[in-house]
Amino acid sequence: MSVRALRGSILHCLRDPGDDPSLDGPAVEFWADGLLVIENGHVAQLGDAQMLSENLGDDVPVDHYADGLIVPGLVDCHVHYPQTNVIASFGTQLLDWLNTYTFPAEAAFVDATIAQETAKFFIEELLRNGTTTALVFATVHAHSADALFEAATARSMRLATGKVLMDRHCPDNLRDDPASGYRESRALIERWHGQDRLHYAITPRFAPTSSDEQLRLAGQLAQEYPDVLVQTHLAENLDEVAWVHQLFPDATTYLDVYQQAGLLRERAVFAHCLHLHDDDYNAMATAGGAIAFCPTSNLFLGSGLFDLERARAHNIRVGLGTDVGGGTSFSLLRTLGDAYKVLQLQQQSLNSLRGLYLATLGGAESLYMDDRIGNFARGKEADCIVLTAGDDRLLQRRLATASNAAEALFVQATLGDDRSVAATYILGERVED
Repeated sequence: MSVRALRGSILHCLRDPGDDPSLDGPAVEFWADGLLVIENGHVAQLGDAQMLSENLGDDVPVDHYADGLIVPGLVDCHVHYPQTNVIASFGTQLLDWLNTYTFPAEAAFVDATIAQETAKFFIEELLRNGTTTALVFATVHAHSADALFEAATARSMRLATGKVLMDRHCPDNLRDDPASGYRESRALIERWHGQDRLHYAITPRFAPTSSDEQLRLAGQLAQEYPDVLVQTHLAENLDEVAWVHQLFPDATTYLDVYQQAGLLRERAVFAHCLHLHDDDYNAMATAGGAIAFCPTSNLFLGSGLFDLERARAHNIRVGLGTDVGGGTSFSLLRTLGDAYKVLQLQQQSLNSLRGLYLATLGGAESLYMDDRIGNFARGKEADCIVLTAGDDRLLQRRLATASNAAEALFVQATLGDDRSVAATYILGERVED
């Protein structure tokens, strides 16, 4: 049996803290000097370091981070690995962005070697930023999903992806058809879903780029494989919403397009959701769908502001997404900083503990993986990160004045980035560069 331990300040969420910023509230657990004991890659014990150390064998290795804050690994609920090379491209809004940057970048993935090289870089970038689980868009090419699954397996990551389904309103070199999309997706599900820590995600890009027949067959897949995920975009941009109404006149709302196709269900994650109809909130909650809140890309593309309080009032699951390359950073810390600002513009508040929840347990709940990841409950997989000031002089100076771990976490979400991540652990093993 493999046993190791991590020591330092330890913080995790048991549920959504809501508006309670207190470290001693019922939604969080915090130890100023804690010990996380890991057996065979899973959490075995968690508590006060002095007490647990008394029964820890002398031969158990302990990684001690005296100035570190240990939190669960971060969960990215929406990101595009083929857009890695177009991050920070001069902005247009959504529909122009697709034609100007996204489609040309994805067309290059017809070359499997490009997919493999990008997938390796992408996985390394996630881990460097403290992201240990992600729900990822690939391209229309089946081998793009293969490449990402292979790269994730090499790092023992828990990851979900799927080939994009897209049979209209896109370049010919990125177009599949309903039958081939169904066939290739099914083959990928059979090959990868449930292997190691991998999950398949049925992936229509968004309603305008799929015909009624393709959406129907995607829904058929969702019915045939109820434990796979579904991922797509929803109500990101007002022009997009208007276009959907033109293309699907029989649907009552944008979400209704997916609902009619059988794609609104548990394990379905809808990115953005900025311009939802009133009825959509109830439908989403009833079906068990989830929302990926992507503040950085929403700001960069000028799409709008996500109403977190309204979503949570309907008990809709919400996680965070970096949405690279519309999003401008792989860092979920930076994404949290933008989430705070987006909510401030709506007279809503995001305290640091609720931010941690969104980036960890909330993301795990959105992906229906909270039985395995998201916090340090006994038996869960020991994915975690260590946050420090690193070599950032301003961050060092500001953290020195933080009154407690909650304030320090807010400082990290405001000033931090990949440099704050001193170590990333997957299944209890430190990730090496």
